[in-house]
Amino acid sequence: MNMSDFVIIIIFIVLIGVFISCIKIVPQAYVYIVERFGTFKAEWSTGPHVLIPFIDRVAKKVSLKEHVADFKPQQVITKDNVTMQIDTVVFFQVTDAKSYTYGIESPMLAIENFTATTLRNIIGELELDATLTSRDTINKKITAILDEETDRWGIKVIRVELKNILPPREIQESMEKQMKAERERREKILQAEGEKKAQVLVAEAERESKILRAEADKRAEILKAEAEKEAMVLRADAVKEQKILEAQGEAEAIQLVQKALADSLVMLNSANPNEAVLQLKALEAFAKAADGKATKIIIPSEIQGLAGLTAGITSIAEKEKS
Repeated sequence: MNMSDFVIIIIFIVLIGVFISCIKIVPQAYVYIVERFGTFKAEWSTGPHVLIPFIDRVAKKVSLKEHVADFKPQQVITKDNVTMQIDTVVFFQVTDAKSYTYGIESPMLAIENFTATTLRNIIGELELDATLTSRDTINKKITAILDEETDRWGIKVIRVELKNILPPREIQESMEKQMKAERERREKILQAEGEKKAQVLVAEAERESKILRAEADKRAEILKAEAEKEAMVLRADAVKEQKILEAQGEAEAIQLVQKALADSLVMLNSANPNEAVLQLKALEAFAKAADGKATKIIIPSEIQGLAGLTAGITSIAEKEKS
């Protein structure tokens, strides 16, 4: 290999290297700003592109992703002259790569300073208590103002967050004492409410227990009265049935006696008794009448004669015996 061949190979390798270096591949979520002779030429989006060597160059690679900028604490003064430190976090995204590249020299420094001045203006209109309790309102105001101002730089401010609000030490101690007193007050209120609820529950439980006891006593009295009533009814029914049975027995006994008397009369009539038998039956009836409790007895004349006859027969029988 002579010297000319070696030079040709070197030139060929250099040309290949230059050609390869002129091929640019733009990754996802990036935009390349291309200049020709120092003047803006084009914006290259995602994909392969060819750069003319020694004429065109990539001036800036701009990321279209969302950026997070955490700025150092800034001293601000509230409306009631309280100095505090507030640090902010800004979330933004580049929407116009050309404006972002040529609109401002240092976009991050510009956003930081503009955030600080806007924050001072907003806090200067609020008192300390309002500043501590209006964080969301402050975030929305700063976001709206920054988004409007940075639009000409090709930047979209998505949101601004106040990360820390640090008041002076003495105010922090005062706030801590106030918070402690507030917590103690709430604790006492909760304890009082708990005791009140407990007393109410105990009173309600006692009232319900009394009501239940009264209802139980009432039901017991009702059951007792109903039992006594049923017992009285059963006793009355038993007495009634006993009397009915006794009356039925007496009636049956009377019927039997009357029937026996009737039968005896029938038999007596059928036997055709003589006068002596009739007088004897009359005497038996008189004897039964004499057994009663009457104090006076009227003796018929027929029975008197019969009595004399009976006495005479008795005396004759005694004489014969002697």
